[in-house]
Amino acid sequence: MDNLSHSQVGLAVGELVHRTLPAEADPARHGTRRRLMLVACCAASNFPDLDLVLSGLLPQPLGYLLHHRGHTHTLLYEVPQALLLIALLWILWPGARTLLRASNAARAGLLAAVGAGFLLHLGMDALNSYGVHPFYPVDPRWIYGDMVFILEPVFWVAGAVPLAMMLGSRVRRGLLLGGLAALLVFFTARGFLHWGSLIALLAFGAGLALLQHGAGKNGKRALCAGLLGAVAFVAMQGAALQRGKTIVADRLRLLDPASTLLDTAMTAFPANPACWMFVSAERDAVAGTYRMRRGMVSVAPDVLALDACPAALSEGARERQAQIVINWSQEMSLARLRALQAGNCRIDAWLRFARMPALGPDTGFDVRFSNTPAGNFTTLPIDGADGQPCPSGVPAWGYPRADLL
Repeated sequence: MDNLSHSQVGLAVGELVHRTLPAEADPARHGTRRRLMLVACCAASNFPDLDLVLSGLLPQPLGYLLHHRGHTHTLLYEVPQALLLIALLWILWPGARTLLRASNAARAGLLAAVGAGFLLHLGMDALNSYGVHPFYPVDPRWIYGDMVFILEPVFWVAGAVPLAMMLGSRVRRGLLLGGLAALLVFFTARGFLHWGSLIALLAFGAGLALLQHGAGKNGKRALCAGLLGAVAFVAMQGAALQRGKTIVADRLRLLDPASTLLDTAMTAFPANPACWMFVSAERDAVAGTYRMRRGMVSVAPDVLALDACPAALSEGARERQAQIVINWSQEMSLARLRALQAGNCRIDAWLRFARMPALGPDTGFDVRFSNTPAGNFTTLPIDGADGQPCPSGVPAWGYPRADLL
């Protein structure tokens, strides 16, 4: 997920932890505890993304592909990260140190906020098609949620609106809420959000604002409602995802009965359960080939037809009156893929990330992120025996397409 989503949800959960604990006797310490819960949960909700500093350990693009969402995004390595964050807060924040020495509630709250933040980060990252492998080293396989777009404004509204309404200054409240609304309108005008999604988001935000306005100074109804709304949205996306995969499988079965559908990677449009991008992987064992297809599907064409889906994410195809459209397809040799994996150590390392690997004459790329090699951050040159040493320290993630290898 984007770090704005991580931050907003982390701040909301940190505030909820604070409001659930009994009040501190000293008002000054009570204020310190609130700030500590907010900072701790927000920091924990972003901390695993510090793995970006490790991307230089391998040549690009392998460094980014194999180390981002790498070890810091596993349950095992979340424990030392949590301990490091707590130690940093203790060392660098004298007021928090004094509070923690004196208050059992603050100590319990800090553990809850930090633990929730790290689990939130891992869980939210698991919702999209990029994937995580949280159970490494016990299980090195990637897990893909395929349910939520990597930038999701539902999470922004769910976290930001209740927090903004808790500000004492009406001017600050107005600026934050107005800024959020303006951001949503901007993305809608640029073709990333459907107008129906904008209306739903504004209504959701207005409802949360009214709840918090009536909840009183220490109320937490809006926080709970916002987080429950986010969970309900994910559940709705999960149901739409299954419907979309069924539509894709039925169409591909008609197009090529001889092929076996191995996987369908789905990418939702922001705040939009109807419109989806898909990439499919098929294998024809008899012909010795595999095929990647990329296209769009509407799971509710009577409500939102494909030609009404946000244009900025629709890759330029406008003949979309049907329920599903395939924008790109490429058939490739299984023998070549397997030979490259066996004889090219950089391709072998790349295949520990590539869920939808496509091979051109000179490059390989993951079709999840574009339907051509140009501009795709996963593109890797197929350099053959060029004398370069094999990359060392390649993480042992499972091969997403082991069924092709």
